[in-house]
Amino acid sequence: MYPVSPQAYDRASTVFSPDGRLFQVEYAKEAVRRGATAIGIVCVDGVALVAYKNAGTSLIIPETMKKVFEIDTHIAATASGLIADARRLVDIARLEAQRHRMAYGETMGLESMAKEMCDLMQVYTQYGGVRPFGVTLLVAGVDEKPRLYEAEPSGALTGYKACAIGSGRKEVEEFFEKEYKESLNLDAGISLALKALRKSGDLKLEAPNVEIAICPTKTKTFEVLTYKEVEKHLKA
Repeated sequence: MYPVSPQAYDRASTVFSPDGRLFQVEYAKEAVRRGATAIGIVCVDGVALVAYKNAGTSLIIPETMKKVFEIDTHIAATASGLIADARRLVDIARLEAQRHRMAYGETMGLESMAKEMCDLMQVYTQYGGVRPFGVTLLVAGVDEKPRLYEAEPSGALTGYKACAIGSGRKEVEEFFEKEYKESLNLDAGISLALKALRKSGDLKLEAPNVEIAICPTKTKTFEVLTYKEVEKHLKA
């Protein structure tokens, strides 16, 4: 029997290596690790998403670099990795949210939405002729209470109190393990997330480069903060 070259296992997402690895999924996760850092944090009065926009040149118009996407009035997501893949997943999630509203006359639950997105991501690891989504999403919102989920390229779904994705994940999570408290309100949570973002690398944190969205439990509606509001939090 001829030995199989190690390169043969990374040519298709459907082929396991002898040690039980799917290389195409691991490569997708590597694309996420190279992406700009994004953070989600659950607070006592809502949930917040904080995303860094890595503008490589001053010629880029920051408003065109979207990192936070509204899925439904009470659900939003931020991403790290291939943002084009994130947009595709978000478009599908928006259609699913609309179908649920029309069929049942109510908004879709956050966990159900996150599972739908993960199910789709998992399908793209199981068939030939397609590649895994090269993006990880933080899906956040408020239904019965504020929640935060991470959706990985493998289709794995994990709930978090606070989480980071992208190049600064390790540093941010180490910071959160020491500093995060469940009693934080939204303002304190955003402040903590921005401090963690500074810990993640030599980043130039300015209002055009940082996108912040919040969903308070009172309104259960996501809103993206304006440049002035972001600047206020950065100064604080």
